[in-house]
Amino acid sequence: MSVKVCVVSLGCDKNLVDSERMLRKLRSHGYELVTEFGDSDVAVVNTCGFIQSAKEEAIETILEIAALKQEGQIKKLILTGCLTERYREQAAEEFPEADAVIGIGNDKDIIDVLDKVLHGERIVQFAPKTDLEQTGERIISTLPFFSYLKIAEGCSNGCTYCAIPMIRGKYRSVPFEDVIAEARQLADYGVTELNIIAQDTTRYGEDLYGVSKLPELLTELCQISGLKWIRLLYCYPERITDALIDVIAKEDKIVKYLDMPIQHCNDQILKRMRRPTTNQNLRELMQKLRDRIPEIILRTTLITGFPGETEQQFNELAEFVRDQEFTHLGCFAYSQEEGTPAGNFPDQIPEEIRQHRADIIMEQQMQINSAYNARQLGTIKIAVVEGFDKWAGCYFGRTAADAPDIDGKIFFSSETKLSCGQYVQIRITDTLDYDLIGEVVS
Repeated sequence: MSVKVCVVSLGCDKNLVDSERMLRKLRSHGYELVTEFGDSDVAVVNTCGFIQSAKEEAIETILEIAALKQEGQIKKLILTGCLTERYREQAAEEFPEADAVIGIGNDKDIIDVLDKVLHGERIVQFAPKTDLEQTGERIISTLPFFSYLKIAEGCSNGCTYCAIPMIRGKYRSVPFEDVIAEARQLADYGVTELNIIAQDTTRYGEDLYGVSKLPELLTELCQISGLKWIRLLYCYPERITDALIDVIAKEDKIVKYLDMPIQHCNDQILKRMRRPTTNQNLRELMQKLRDRIPEIILRTTLITGFPGETEQQFNELAEFVRDQEFTHLGCFAYSQEEGTPAGNFPDQIPEEIRQHRADIIMEQQMQINSAYNARQLGTIKIAVVEGFDKWAGCYFGRTAADAPDIDGKIFFSSETKLSCGQYVQIRITDTLDYDLIGEVVS
């Protein structure tokens, strides 16, 4: 009888790519893959440990699976990912139910680890972070028409609030030819939408080639037959060059969408965050992007309640959000993380104030997004079909203005049967919160 294995991937899409590589190794070695940990013999949890809320989700998931193991429903539990990489032996002690606690550098050895725990061993190993494989075949776990393409690992930016450099190590670009080879392979699998990811995609190539190779990489990706949408995520504003803007504007396959986490706009807060930009620089960049690419969709993320943030500085951020009218925006209350410089700053702000300020920004953004959606009424947009909602009696999907999992949806009717991954023209007829409603135009 084959051993059933479920890989539970928590956290970001970058973690998901690591999980997909482990899935491929498991299947290649004869293990049966299942999607629900309750149906498995072995659960592999690829954890997130970035901020407090992510850690809490990881711990909750681990304890839930540990309870099933205690009841005899699951035989073995393996923990990997950012939480175990960050806390190492402490994690092994805190979760005695885990048969293996390994670091991200051990993901490449998942078969050996699994074989050993099935023979009764308990494994606690932490290989160098740089052992994490950045290439290799994957099993696509998303909808089959889209995938994430991770072009680098780790981060060297050193933002004072962020634990990623200590968890994932220094920035390491995937060699240019390896990125192109993986993209071609994904296209051969039927992927038509590539979402380009890294901790900082705009830094791509600096460590290997001395300069950013992102514009050149995008140009080459656009030559791959079968790809329709190429989307850029995690772009740092200080590295968005004229060359990059030119490529986005010129290439039809690159969707006019830019995810650019700015975190704040106040000069003093940005400096304390160790973000090398200013309010004026940000405003000038937004204007340049909109001048050069009038239809561009801008997405950002913000942090409220950073240590020392005054009411006036927060109001400056709220005003910036109103002025810029980002199409998509996520705002998070600052998470005080041990081991980070900002975690030791003396002027920490009470958690309830941090969260209240984040709520204010998100309420503002809902109004901005509602106004944006209202302006879309009557327009015709290309959307990709993601599925059919039998309860609502309509199809759903996304336009180029919406990234998978984080942005809105479009719900629409069609007189003909549609298939997942099909691209259709839709006339917008109504709105629903952050989402659009429409009908297929024949």
